Amino acid sequence: MKEIFAAGGKLAAGLSGFEPREGQLQMAEAIAAVLEEGGRRTDGKAAVLLVEAETGIGKTLAYLAPALLSGQRVVISTATITLQDQIIKKEIPLLEKVLGVDIPVLCIKGRQNYLCHYRWFQYRSTPQTSLLDDREGDKIERWLETTVTGDRAELSWLADRSPLWPKISAQSNQCLGSDCPEFALCYVNRLRKLAGSVRLLVVNHHLFFSDLSLRQAGFGEILPRYQAVIFDEAHHLENVASNFFGKHFSQYQLLDLLGDIERQAESALASSAFAAIVGYGRGLKQRLDGFAALFPALRGRYPLIPLQENTERWQEEVANLGTGLGQLSQRCQELAVQGEVWNLFAARADELQANFLHIAGTEEMHESGFIHWYERRERTISLSATPVKVAAELEKSLYSSVQSCIMTSATLTTGGDFSYVQQRLGIDSSCETLRFHSPFDYSRRTLLYVPETGFPDPTAKDYSHSLCQRLYELLTISRGRALVLFTSFKAMDMVADFLEDRLDYPVLVQGNASRQALLNQFRDTTDSVLLAVASFWEGVDVAGDSLSCVLIDKLPFEVPSDPVIQSRMKAIEEEGGKPFFQFQVPRAILTLRQGVGRLMRSTNDRGVIGIMDIRLYTKGYGHMFRASLPPSPVVRTLTEVEKFFATD
Repeated sequence: MKEIFAAGGKLAAGLSGFEPREGQLQMAEAIAAVLEEGGRRTDGKAAVLLVEAETGIGKTLAYLAPALLSGQRVVISTATITLQDQIIKKEIPLLEKVLGVDIPVLCIKGRQNYLCHYRWFQYRSTPQTSLLDDREGDKIERWLETTVTGDRAELSWLADRSPLWPKISAQSNQCLGSDCPEFALCYVNRLRKLAGSVRLLVVNHHLFFSDLSLRQAGFGEILPRYQAVIFDEAHHLENVASNFFGKHFSQYQLLDLLGDIERQAESALASSAFAAIVGYGRGLKQRLDGFAALFPALRGRYPLIPLQENTERWQEEVANLGTGLGQLSQRCQELAVQGEVWNLFAARADELQANFLHIAGTEEMHESGFIHWYERRERTISLSATPVKVAAELEKSLYSSVQSCIMTSATLTTGGDFSYVQQRLGIDSSCETLRFHSPFDYSRRTLLYVPETGFPDPTAKDYSHSLCQRLYELLTISRGRALVLFTSFKAMDMVADFLEDRLDYPVLVQGNASRQALLNQFRDTTDSVLLAVASFWEGVDVAGDSLSCVLIDKLPFEVPSDPVIQSRMKAIEEEGGKPFFQFQVPRAILTLRQGVGRLMRSTNDRGVIGIMDIRLYTKGYGHMFRASLPPSPVVRTLTEVEKFFATD
């Protein structure tokens, strides 16, 4: 590793402006050692390494180089497509240039990202399509003459929510496998074959855990066998793993199946058979509507048990819909003489029935270790059974199936301690942990602003007005150039309305354009202000003057009424713990650190972090948050902020 990362090494020789970083070298050496150790272990458990590498360490190269040189097949799993693209388009070509080798690497996305030839030909041959002006379809027809991968990412003109793509993509529950008449053309099949010949596989967490759950269930895996996995953005693992170790059922899933059945029937069945299966599907939709009518109109996420206990017709409607799903499966099986696709429809109906009864069945709702809940959105209701803890599942399916497991992120610790992540992910104290602080000069190039004593607490009635006024004052001082992060859409919209006619700088608001369009405009318009929530707390990488200020409305505690959060807090309490300090505070700290991390993206950046929450100093837990923040000088007056920007 020294030959690559040290002063005078290959990176220094091949990369203009390269600055050797001791943390990067140490991280690479530690990962190389764990990969080697994993190959020697005989206890059946993975060698585990946790690495917190703050912004500026260069962690991506620090794990790619040892992974490549290990001689093993290694899976690199990320939380975002942005990081996947960075690895494939930037980091891998750089390593190839520096090391003078061709790196056998493949980026694999979820099946839904690839076109399915069978569904495509089916779509283009339907009578309705042939009668319409199908401009998108015509563009895809031309694209298919040149594409090698069939990846929708190549279709930059196709809208994110295009209604066409779901009809022609390679969904796993619609795949005919080797029985497909277009099997030889299949992009996913080609990808699988290619995956077996490379040593580095770049995937996302969702695909990784989808593959893991398929292996556990005894179905065919997506990825070829591998010896090690490196999780980047590993702070997302508990949430992603919870999704794949649980069960799900939604109105949309059933309506999607009925739509596929109707389209197939229209193109392949005689009129009498078509009328029978489509008529049954419409009757089943009425049963679905009857079940959905049991749910209150209020949007949000709620526990399922109270609703079941207070609804007289619950068991009747569950049995009605469950029986209907079983009969749909049987009817599809009877049509299998018309083609293998009908067995596929039957299998989808069986899976929906099993998941539905598992989640909504009265006895099953009280199974230990799971929280049963529902979410009402504008047009659909979804049901879920989510594990309260994923530690045991990870122990069984992950740590026992690989030789080495490395988890890294810019934010894995709270107050410098890894214990929260270790407990949630079932990692024992024998694992190695490493922390590398950012090399950026926070003490000289940044300030942390917290309002003065007397500023309203976020729970106070006058907080909202004071927040709007103070943000306006700070944005005036910073001359725009700010990312303002909120913990709710309601707060964001309130501040947006307040600033609209007052601020002299362009105000960009999440939801008014696509995420990428907003970021591009924010990056290109130096004095603009971007107001955002949720996903903008992570993955925003804007270096330079355009982002000179990160302002946060309040400490990002999650809503305690969320049924999954509530259940996990209750489990900690039942074990004699303190859920607020062991669960809510650590999660809020990790989110806050992600938001704060948007400010310094390069050595030359400078700016102000502003957190409009005096609980950092008025509450006992405030010191835990402060201990987790960068070493920026703390100021509590606007005068100090003015002085800082006066030297800008």
